[in-house]
Amino acid sequence: MSLFSGLSRPMKAAGLALVGVAVIAAVIGGITLTSGGGDSDTATPPGTTPTSSDGATQPSSPAPGSPPASTPPASSSAPPSSAPASSAPPSSQPGQTGQPGQPGGDQQASHKWVTVRVYNNSTIQGLAEQAAKDFRASGWNVSEVKGYPGRLPETVAYYRPGTDEEAAAKALALEFGFRAEPRFKEIENIGPGVIVILTKDYKANDKDGS
Repeated sequence: MSLFSGLSRPMKAAGLALVGVAVIAAVIGGITLTSGGGDSDTATPPGTTPTSSDGATQPSSPAPGSPPASTPPASSSAPPSSAPASSAPPSSQPGQTGQPGQPGGDQQASHKWVTVRVYNNSTIQGLAEQAAKDFRASGWNVSEVKGYPGRLPETVAYYRPGTDEEAAAKALALEFGFRAEPRFKEIENIGPGVIVILTKDYKANDKDGS
């Protein structure tokens, strides 16, 4: 029994026309699909960046076997430690010559603040004044100049043992070439300071003792 049985002849003719149109449309559609699919399957050449239909460049896929690119972490470098500058201690200033308790540039200068009394025990006029001038020129602190009675054998610087006078008397005697001894009884109660009693053996400006 056919699809068109029971229909009138005009209806059969219309049905056959419709079937023919459908077949033609199907054939045309198949041809169109076949030609369009061939274009879409065209392979993109290696190294060519594929583009989308609107012209935008598509991101390229990584090559097979290549490790994924990773952004290296930012290196955190610790700020350099600033060590505090070591402040050197202030250099000690040398004591001023002639000041008690503050040594000077040498052993003699460290004792020149001690008072020196100069006495003339000779018949040479002005010997004490000349010796006092010599001592002062060398930085010694001469406080008194006068004569001394009696007769002593040689020029000596006298001091009170255990005081600053001892070191000062020895330094003065070494510088000008005579001896240093403790005070004798007659001058024990004279005021503080080294007492230099001069005799005729003192030579002005003779520091070598010759």
